[in-house]
Amino acid sequence: MNETNLHFPNIVASNISLDYKVRNRGGWGSRTQTHTVHAVKPLSFAAHEGEFIGLVGRNGSGKSSLLRVLAGLETPTTGEVYASSKPTLIGVSAALNPQLTGAENVELGCLAMGLSPAQAREAYDRVVELAGIGEAIERPMATYSSGQAARLRFSIMLANRPKIMLIDEALATGDAATNERFSQAMNELLDNAGTVFLVNHAAQTIENMCNRAIWLDEGELIMDGDAREVARKYRWFAHQLALGDEEKAAGLLAEAKTLGAAGYVINREGS
Repeated sequence: MNETNLHFPNIVASNISLDYKVRNRGGWGSRTQTHTVHAVKPLSFAAHEGEFIGLVGRNGSGKSSLLRVLAGLETPTTGEVYASSKPTLIGVSAALNPQLTGAENVELGCLAMGLSPAQAREAYDRVVELAGIGEAIERPMATYSSGQAARLRFSIMLANRPKIMLIDEALATGDAATNERFSQAMNELLDNAGTVFLVNHAAQTIENMCNRAIWLDEGELIMDGDAREVARKYRWFAHQLALGDEEKAAGLLAEAKTLGAAGYVINREGS
């Protein structure tokens, strides 16, 4: 696990929130109704060099919306995001050309990320090795499995060695050997003063890979702290929901809120 340098945040989120206006069409002759969805409720935190931060929460809890705000793809309704460099958002739906071969997509993807032709050629072998798709690299991407395509996308996004990486479920598509290679790539990024955010529905993955975790529920920051502690409390909460014990789950959620973000929010004193 990498030690965190608390004096050099790579991202500061200051009182950010994100609201969506949603229109509901009524029945015949009825007026269209508009209501507001609070995708991310006001929250603040700082993410420092060497932190691997997992985001956990139920579907619709605001994890992906938060990443889009941090990446600059959504303008927050309130607050500001400050970043030491441009964050790179990686998702399983990142677009590549399915009619081109994997090799051609590697070249074009590297160029699209700002690498020079010489840098793209230099990065090629590293990208292909990390993706681990073998001879499939010479086939059109239209023939790839979803896992092969996701691993190649992820590897291309790593080619320019971003300082701030935001990963939305893209690590959930590989076998053990591939995930180990990705883990090593993440550690290299963290060792070079980088910061990684990872959305993953498997709390065990967050516990194993991250040194910090943030739990969101209905857009609200519930808990922010040590990855093992946050992941275990979230996993127990999710287990109670799966059993249908909503009363016990609500109690666990309330308990986690009391722990909150102790030691991790912006107003840390003496950090």
